[in-house]
Amino acid sequence: MSIDLEILKALHGASGRSVSGADLSQTLGVTRAAIWARVQELRSLGYDIDASPHQGYKIISCPDLLHADDLLARLGPVSVIGRDIRVFKETTSTNDVVEKLARDGVKEGVVVFAESQTRGRGRLGRKWVSPSGKGLWFSILLRPALIPGEATRLTILAAVALRRAISGYTGIEPEIKWPNDILIKGRKTAGILTEMHAEPDRIKHLVLGIGVDVNVEPEQLPPELGPIATSLRAETGRMINRAELACRILRELDADYEHLNSGQFARMVDEWEEHCSTIGNNVSIRIGNRTLRGRAEALSEDGALLVRSEHGRLEAVIGGDVSLDKPT
Repeated sequence: MSIDLEILKALHGASGRSVSGADLSQTLGVTRAAIWARVQELRSLGYDIDASPHQGYKIISCPDLLHADDLLARLGPVSVIGRDIRVFKETTSTNDVVEKLARDGVKEGVVVFAESQTRGRGRLGRKWVSPSGKGLWFSILLRPALIPGEATRLTILAAVALRRAISGYTGIEPEIKWPNDILIKGRKTAGILTEMHAEPDRIKHLVLGIGVDVNVEPEQLPPELGPIATSLRAETGRMINRAELACRILRELDADYEHLNSGQFARMVDEWEEHCSTIGNNVSIRIGNRTLRGRAEALSEDGALLVRSEHGRLEAVIGGDVSLDKPT
């Protein structure tokens, strides 16, 4: 662990109180001069840290940036997701970075954030607009003990955890649109992209990509997205602390991943169905060159959408582009 991480842990953990420089020096096994040098470096990044000869150090405010040590300090103990966090100022796509880490043998649970992406992407090859410093654009490496047909479970897990975190932090009640969108008042504010590398009988690794429009302004989106996209700032009327929200999301994801690994996927299915805008509606799902029309009835144990077709047949759909049909 870095000295910066331990200093930030102590300052965040003090809940607005001062932390003695002597105590930090003794705990970390470094000189008080070394503590002072690292505090100065944190200040250069935008952290407002008060220093008093008699009381010690106290954090006053933090900059609106994603910093790996700060995220780890805020996050606290986790089982898997978030035990390793890396932040890039800019990259093509965080999914690309995590895919490379996966092939290099990095342990599951690593999370890669980027302040901006030059080639961010969503499902079906769609471009994901990622304005610098305005959202949460991140990917997670997972190595679940699942077969390829069960990969949809991870998308379901991510959707319920993401919805729960946003609701808990903002007070807004988003909806889930199958298979991978988080909506507020019918407009998209977050999306999930799951990409996997698998053998016929097992998933070797899976990259879970998540994008959240946090403080994105309407003018920062392409005109064609205006009617269908929104941001948490636009919906709440206030700036959202991205670091705090990121940690809340990671905690929820980590807890649900633990539930999945202990055979408790059914509890996520129940929560998903409770908050899903797709269930109970007539839908059209484009699957390759085919369009399936019918009524979305439920979610299967494997995470597939169960659709009662126009011909009365119940079909399990694991992927596709869904739209709600207007009542006739």
